[in-house]
Amino acid sequence: QVQLVESGGGSVQAGGSLRLSCVASGYTAMRGCMGWFRQAPGKEREKVATILIGSGSTYVADFVKGRFTISRNNRNTVSLQMNGLKPEDTAMYYCAADSRACWSSVRQYTYWGQGTQVTVSS
Repeated sequence: QVQLVESGGGSVQAGGSLRLSCVASGYTAMRGCMGWFRQAPGKEREKVATILIGSGSTYVADFVKGRFTISRNNRNTVSLQMNGLKPEDTAMYYCAADSRACWSSVRQYTYWGQGTQVTVSS
């Protein structure tokens, strides 16, 4: 059973930076896709960025493009570098993974972490 553990959340002022990390355990070497999603209170969970473990190919949502960067440190760890944070980036950030592919739908990801809170004040 794959387990995902996120770290790196916190509170920052607008314009600041945070780096989130996600470590996958319970798997010899993660394959497929890992990514970051977020959910603000009263809103649906949305996909922020994903990375294909094998090729390193990435997807970054338009609403964070140019500010957030997803990267893989090894086959079991991915990071999300968040620069130029805005108050609207405030949300619980979740790491997710799927051994098959990077899906467009949030619901198709098999494994989820518990989340790490990011709060951006103006």
